[in-house]
Amino acid sequence: MADKHKDFKLPETDSGTIVFNTDPLIIKYHYEIDYIHSYAEDTPFFVGLSQGKMMGSRCTKCNYGFATPRSHCMECGAPTTWEQLPNQGRVHTYTTCYFGGEAFLNETPFTLILVEFAGFDTLFLSRIVGVDFEKVKIGMPVKAQYLRNSKFKPTDVYFVPMQDDEPAPHTPYSN
Repeated sequence: MADKHKDFKLPETDSGTIVFNTDPLIIKYHYEIDYIHSYAEDTPFFVGLSQGKMMGSRCTKCNYGFATPRSHCMECGAPTTWEQLPNQGRVHTYTTCYFGGEAFLNETPFTLILVEFAGFDTLFLSRIVGVDFEKVKIGMPVKAQYLRNSKFKPTDVYFVPMQDDEPAPHTPYSN
């Protein structure tokens, strides 16, 4: 029986391996996987984005409002309820990113903003588009825009500057 398999060889390809270093050996290796993920308690936030609205949460005891939703209050520990955020806010602070993850490589540089909303005590992290990064200013009025075809990701919402003829939102930090 051993003679039957003595000339057997595995098929090979002509493609090679990209080597970055040899001591220690570092190579490029492509890897893909499908991952099934549950948003569990965060489901209303992601479903809301697919419907063109942002959902935050509010404490049932102390009324603290979270722009980034929480199931329990970080101030007093009580449960929270879901509440829709306004679609308009102001830039609380910002940073321009010159390097980014794979999803944003084609967009660098891009600007991340922390948005403040009237009636909410915490800020919401997102991108601002439609304005040169040099023109982004603290206090700038912005409004939410949503991807037409939701990916059920936080990047389904982004912000754009409000037009001069649109009334600016009042927020806790605005003058």
